[in-house]
Amino acid sequence: MSSLSKLLALAVLASATSAFAAAGTLRVCADPNNLPWSNRQQQGFENHLAEMVARDFGMTVDWIWFPQRSAFFRQTLDAGICDVVMGVPAGFQHASVTRPYYVSSYAFLSRQDRHLRITGLDDPQLRHLRIGVHILGDEDDNLPPVNALIHRGIVHNLVGYSIFGNLDEKNPSADLIQAVVEKKVDVAVVWGPLAGYFARHSPVPLVLTPIVSDPQNPSMPMSFAIGMGVRPEDQALRRRLDAEIVRRRTQIHRLLVAYGIPQASPPPAMQGGN
Repeated sequence: MSSLSKLLALAVLASATSAFAAAGTLRVCADPNNLPWSNRQQQGFENHLAEMVARDFGMTVDWIWFPQRSAFFRQTLDAGICDVVMGVPAGFQHASVTRPYYVSSYAFLSRQDRHLRITGLDDPQLRHLRIGVHILGDEDDNLPPVNALIHRGIVHNLVGYSIFGNLDEKNPSADLIQAVVEKKVDVAVVWGPLAGYFARHSPVPLVLTPIVSDPQNPSMPMSFAIGMGVRPEDQALRRRLDAEIVRRRTQIHRLLVAYGIPQASPPPAMQGGN
């Protein structure tokens, strides 16, 4: 890159940063009914995380509420109505993602009084138990642990629950956890943050067993790193968020623990420090 090109690039970056800072608000797109992540009452851990970030930036949060469905990113971040989405998987194609601030995995969830002690995807019990699973609405787009069960021929005892649930009910994705509580299913396969949070608030004791890997298909990921997502052109903001994740790693970890979020091996940005 020529010296002139470098100067022009720096000027554009400085202009973008100044415009963002001048706004005085951090516009955050979030689901209004999706604990433990977020809700309109700002009770989720992503709500608290966004407020922490905005305070450190000398800003206030402007919440843009939008149900997190298939068109979420196209109609929010891509449309320019917000600056950041607080929880996005690493490598996500529709956003520029920061360094991760936590890593979690899918998990088996069952009632403690059932004493199932599920050992993993190859546990023989899974062939005879009613297994609740989240479905995305497209039979060709199953979640990784569901694909792993189907690969093992475990199909007819799967009980599907929409991951989106009913918008009119509180915490619609938690229907699957409630099915475990009410003995409608024997065990459920649930994304870790959802399982951990609602297990902590369950009226009956629940047991959470992380699904670390698929022994029959080690390349199939069961754990995912989560960061914050911005538009690809907003690299100045992404770098500021990266620095914030590093600086606030201890507080972020404590926040996740307080919400019962099970965490796999922490990313490098969260190791060590104060």
